[in-house]
Amino acid sequence: MEDKSSYRRILRSSSIIGGASFINIAVGLVRTKVLAILLGPIGVGLTSLYTGFVTTAGTFATLGVGTVGTRQIAEAFSKDDQHALYTARRAMFWGTMVLAAASTLVVWTLRRILAVFVLGNASYSSAIAWLSLGVALTVAAASQGALIQGMRRIADLARVTVFASVLNTVIGVTLLWWLGRRGLIAYVLIGPLMTFLLGHFYVSRLPKLETDAVTVVELAREWASLLRLGLAFVGATLAGSLVQLWIRIYVGKRLGTSSLGQYQAAWTISMQYVSFVLTAMASDYYPRLTGVIRNRDAASRLVNEQTEIAMLLSTPVFVAMMAMAPWVMHLLYSALFAPAVELLRWQVLGDVLKVASWPLGFVILAAGDGKTYFWAESVTNLLTALVVATLLPVLGLRITGIAYLVTYVFYLPLVYWLARRRIGFHWSRAVLRLVAVAFVACTAAGSLALLSRWGIVIGCALAVWFGVFALGRISHMSAISGPIGRLGEIARRFSGEKRS
Repeated sequence: MEDKSSYRRILRSSSIIGGASFINIAVGLVRTKVLAILLGPIGVGLTSLYTGFVTTAGTFATLGVGTVGTRQIAEAFSKDDQHALYTARRAMFWGTMVLAAASTLVVWTLRRILAVFVLGNASYSSAIAWLSLGVALTVAAASQGALIQGMRRIADLARVTVFASVLNTVIGVTLLWWLGRRGLIAYVLIGPLMTFLLGHFYVSRLPKLETDAVTVVELAREWASLLRLGLAFVGATLAGSLVQLWIRIYVGKRLGTSSLGQYQAAWTISMQYVSFVLTAMASDYYPRLTGVIRNRDAASRLVNEQTEIAMLLSTPVFVAMMAMAPWVMHLLYSALFAPAVELLRWQVLGDVLKVASWPLGFVILAAGDGKTYFWAESVTNLLTALVVATLLPVLGLRITGIAYLVTYVFYLPLVYWLARRRIGFHWSRAVLRLVAVAFVACTAAGSLALLSRWGIVIGCALAVWFGVFALGRISHMSAISGPIGRLGEIARRFSGEKRS
């Protein structure tokens, strides 16, 4: 028997965060389009190095506070323990202040060394010095996001995402239009700044807590708990960020900045259109899974439910992207980015497996097994680097897309095995069938699109059919009533899905 209320909750959080992510994607694509037109592939490539540096350094500097802090806040909030919640909030506040200040000082001090390592020239040291502010803002914003998410303020989290994206685009595009390449540093810094300011606004609106004062011993204990899992998480995340940064540096050095821009274009599209599913998953599913992780049956059921919803929401987009990749690339960038189409198709196939694997990866985090999570993520990222380093001289730029698919061909069975050991997990037949059909359909759509224009039409038709099927299935699983429910029933009949 399907749990209708659980599906409805997953769908609700997915719709709120997914809707915000969709707006963020649309606005971000406009921002990227302007960047591509004004500065071309070289400007896109340089921007990717700047943003990649801020992301990597910010990931290291937060020490996992964003993810692990969410777990601590959510646990205290679910128990309605005011003192524990207040302790967690104060620990995150003071810890974030220290981490932000320390990260700024370290990056500024090492600016010449980092400029040579990241950008290949010490003359970029002033740019690195300015980017140290972006690192500090990223640390602060991560702490704010953890607090908002842990207290289940999903709507506020969505508002921060949307408003920050809009302001980032308006201000950033204006600066690029006015200053050209001289405005790139400010363009990169606007995003973290807007996220921090909006995060501060919504955190200030959270209910005030009435409890006893927190002692230094309690703060120290809270930080010990945060760091125990946080260091493992940040180590794994840092490994992924470093690998992506290394790939950009390696591609730029071996194939040129223009090829780096091609890689960044495919990567940006791939990450943005799938982020609405993955962000929604992290926002509500992770805290819920933490609460039931010791109940093997409940945890397994939740993983299957989340995977099915995620695949249903994303598969129509996957199939459409495989069919229309050339048009999408030309629309979002320009004709100069045609070589990125092949990379995008390889990455879409990898994204199918990525969406299927993410709910399983959260099982390790929810169980608090930091060591296992670290090794699983690190080994997978090292595999990506090994494939690119070995085959890029032979296959050229296309290997970056192939390596992405290889990564998740390896990662999906790995996390499935780990989840089976931890909670006795097994995919339901519906989920297993859905993942297999999605991968085959994407492969078919991409292959047909390469043969003729009629193949593109067939691929688009297949995407529409999947969309109709997904609507009917989701409507049935969540027992939605009203106009949407009636539309879902029509979709079920049209797609040929049997009643259960």
